[in-house]
Amino acid sequence: MISFGPAALIGLCIGFMWGIGCSLAIIYSIYLGGYRKGVEESLAAQKPRRYLDAVKRLRDRQGKQPTSVN
Repeated sequence: MISFGPAALIGLCIGFMWGIGCSLAIIYSIYLGGYRKGVEESLAAQKPRRYLDAVKRLRDRQGKQPTSVN
């Protein structure tokens, strides 16, 4: 039973790190996929409706922000 403790602890640590690493890789690939799609849509000759709506919302949001005086 004493020899089981360190092995279980090492396995738990390796498994935890492996799981976190895989999760981060998946999140990163999803982020890059969305980024690539956004760039692709911005360069397209015919802009998709969803893209135009997002640009309109961003411009509206920028217009509502107070301007800073330096």
